[in-house]
Amino acid sequence: MLVPMKTKLIASLTLVLALGATSALAATPAENWENHCAKCHGTDGKAQTKLGQKMKLKDYSKAESLAKFTDADLTKATAEGVKENGKEKMKGYADKLSADEIAALVGHIRGFAGK
Repeated sequence: MLVPMKTKLIASLTLVLALGATSALAATPAENWENHCAKCHGTDGKAQTKLGQKMKLKDYSKAESLAKFTDADLTKATAEGVKENGKEKMKGYADKLSADEIAALVGHIRGFAGK
């Protein structure tokens, strides 16, 4: 069965618009940080929040703190979460963030040490 050219064009445009809308809705690394991380790690990565201080989180604005983690470590912690002594210290975000968003967050975290 032949599909009319107009139908193909409409289908193609619909797909392009849908993909464009999806990427336009993706949050920036700063927005993802604010939405998922800042409550504990602080907006500036210094972990000077009630929860950050209580959990004794690392100050990501200090290069020596970040030097202890590879990008793979930060990616894994963000995706899978962090457990300490069998208890969940941080939940994972693989169900909320794409691999690209997590990679961008790692870059965002690295940026704290440069400020």
